[in-house]
Parts: sequence; C-alpha cells; structure tokens
Amino acid sequence: MSTAVAAPPAHGARWPALLPIAIIGIPVGLKLLGVDMPNAAIIFALLIGLMLTGMPVSISLGLTVLTYLFTMTTVPIESVALKLFTGIEKFEIMAIPFFILAGNFLTHGGVARRMIAFASSMVGHWFGGLGLAGVVACALFAAVSGSSPATVVAIGSIILPAMIRQGFPQRFGAGVVTTSGALGILIPPSIVMVMYAVATNTSVGQLFIAGIVPGIVLATMLGLTTWWLARKNNYPRQPAASWAERGRAFRESVWGLLLIIVVVGGIYTGIFTPTEAAAMSAVYAFLVAVFVYRDMPLSRVPKVLLDSANMSAMLLYIITNAVMFSYLMTSENIPQAMAGWMLDKGFGMVAFLLISNVLLLLAGNVMEPSSIVLILAPILFPIAMKLGIDPIHFGIMMTVNMEVGMCHPPVGLNLYVASGIAKMGITELTIAVWPWLLTMLVFLVVVTYWPPLSTWLPRALGMM
Repeated sequence: MSTAVAAPPAHGARWPALLPIAIIGIPVGLKLLGVDMPNAAIIFALLIGLMLTGMPVSISLGLTVLTYLFTMTTVPIESVALKLFTGIEKFEIMAIPFFILAGNFLTHGGVARRMIAFASSMVGHWFGGLGLAGVVACALFAAVSGSSPATVVAIGSIILPAMIRQGFPQRFGAGVVTTSGALGILIPPSIVMVMYAVATNTSVGQLFIAGIVPGIVLATMLGLTTWWLARKNNYPRQPAASWAERGRAFRESVWGLLLIIVVVGGIYTGIFTPTEAAAMSAVYAFLVAVFVYRDMPLSRVPKVLLDSANMSAMLLYIITNAVMFSYLMTSENIPQAMAGWMLDKGFGMVAFLLISNVLLLLAGNVMEPSSIVLILAPILFPIAMKLGIDPIHFGIMMTVNMEVGMCHPPVGLNLYVASGIAKMGITELTIAVWPWLLTMLVFLVVVTYWPPLSTWLPRALGMM
C-alpha cells in the first residue's frame, strides 16, 4: 500500500503568469473606461507586459505599437505598413550588414591570431603578459570588427587556452577577455554607434572619430587593471621579444591592421562615407582572409555569407520595430512632454546625465544593446538637446553604457560568449569580471561628466 501523499495544488505558483496580464490590462482598461491615463503609461505598460511574457523585444515593440494604434487612435493600417518600409530607408543602415560581414571574415580568417602575436611581442614581458596582450589584441580587433561578441570570440578562443597553459587562473583570463571584448562597440567602427546615428539623425562619421580617444583611454584603464592584478598575484610573464621578432609579428599582422586606416582614414579624409567604408571593409576582409592569409578556403565563404545574413536580418527586424515604436512616441509627444517635465522640476545637466546612466544601466539588465539604443535614444535625445548636451558626447556616453551592459547578467552577450569559450558558469564568470567592470564604471563617470574626452578629436580635425 503506497504511503505517498498527493501534493496540494500550486495556486501560489500561478500569480507570475498573471503579472503581464495585470500590467497590460489595468491601464488599458481604465483608458477604455474613460479614465484619464497618460499615454506614456499605457505605452510602457504594454511594452513591459509583453516582454514579461518572454516574448522577444522586437516582437514586443511591434505589438505595442499595433495594439496602441488600433485601440487608442484612428490611424489607418496602411500608415503602419508604410512606416515599416520607410523607417529603414536610410543609407546609414546599410553599414550594419557590411560591418557584420567584415567581422565574420576577420574572425574566421586568421587576422585575430596574428594580432595576438603582435600584441604579445610588444607587452608580453610585463606582469600578466598574455593578459595584457589580450587587452591590446581586443583593442586592435575592435578597430576592424565593430562587434563586441565577435571580438570576444576571435580573441578569446585563441588567447584563453594559451593563458591557461601558461599558468594563469581561468577566472583571470575570462575576466580580461569578457570586458576587453566590449571595446568592440566603442573603438570605431561600431554597429551600436550606427544605430544611435539612425535613431537620432547624428553623423556616423563624427561618432566614429569621437570614439577613438575614449576607446584608447578605456583600453589603457583595463590594461592597468590587468597589470595591477597580475603584479599583485605574481602571474606569469613572457621573455622579452627582440625588435626583430616584433618587426616580424608586425609584418604578419599588417594586412589586418591596415583595415583601421582604410575605415577611419577614409571617413576622415572624405574619400567615402561610413556606409561606403563598411562595404570597403567587407571586400578588404574577404580578400585578406581568402587570398592574402589564405586561412579561409573558398568553400567556407558561403557559410560566412549565410551567417552574416542571418545576423543582419535579426538586427534589421529589431530596427524596423524600434523605428515604429519611436514614431509612436514622437507622434504622442512623449519625449517633449518628458523634457518639459524635467525642466519644470529644475533638473539640470548633471542630474539628467545621472538619471540617463541609471536608466541605461537598468535597461542593460533586460535588453541587448541594439534594442536599448533604438528605444531609449529617441526618448532621451530631445531632453539632452534642450539641456544643451552635445549629441556626439551623449552618443559616446550611451555606447559606454552598452559596453557595461554586455558584461553583466542576466543578458550580457559577452558573458554568454565567454562562458562558452571558457567552459565556466555565468555566476562564476560574473564574479571573475568584477575588477574590470568596476574600472568600466569609473570610466563611465569620467566620459559622462567630461565631454572633451569625446568631442576633442572631432573638433581638432574640423569635423564639428
């Protein structure tokens, strides 16, 4: 005779499923009943409620727009369909698939391995040699790829095993690669900067040039953190390389390094636009990977093209829905109303920048960078302009926030990529990245409240 007792029905476990319904239903129901509800409250209730169901952010954005327009307004469906197409009819958006393609060619084409060898020959003899080489290599690869996850994959998959073989703790190596890989979206070219430019009608070229100095400063700060930890714990150093070895390493990596000149130099001199620079970088990366270094056989090119097309389609779908959401916010005058409210309450530039940072860091807990920029930039940008904040400075500040978001859970893309390479759990990796993450937060404060760090170079070059 069995003595098992039937478990009581888990009524308490059902309430989380009712939360999205309540968040969506209460404000919408009150509005339909004639209660005066702010439009912003209804729109954000719809968005947050849909995301809490586990729905992808892009679909949540689209459904929010459609639900609001069809229940609260008399906007015809044709205008929504038209906005879906006209929203991405911007020349700058074409840069995104080209930079993704260039990054994929470089990731699989042996460029990263040669950059690591060059970086190692230059700084490998200092404390934490290979760790410092990882920071430098990430900075170099960031200057040709435009993507943080691509930088983590390209550099991390090579340097992490080498660091472990040399006797570095796995946590140390994973921390270096996860955070240094975030330089991929600050040092130009940068896909996140392109998205900010699309959302705010800011110059992509000015943003790219403005990202150079902050990128170098952040790379230096991450390198100093790596050096200090290595010196404190007496981690391995490599023998100093001779100048002949350094010259050989430079010659072998020069074809990849030349891409930095092609992109940044071409934009600065006006030879081509950022979008044309993206197309040039894709063609150049293909030629280098297939015909110069010969690390990628022609048989693998179709797979790289397909992978790039898949990633581009995903990002373009997010952009399309985010543009519709931005259109809805603008048509309901929500950014203007928020700007007026903040000015009436006496919020100045310092308080607004602090609020923006907190909001962006919180958003980094639940969304990936593309969605955050496309949703929040159109809301925060008009307020920043009314307070006299430079649009380029504000764009760099947003980009640094996105870097921080990529290195902490629960949706930090760099964490998941690095965890796959290092075979570490997300919790363990989160603990490992803290010293570098704190460094990034210090840098965020500096870049937020010292605008010349972002604007000095484009002004010096006569671009602003």
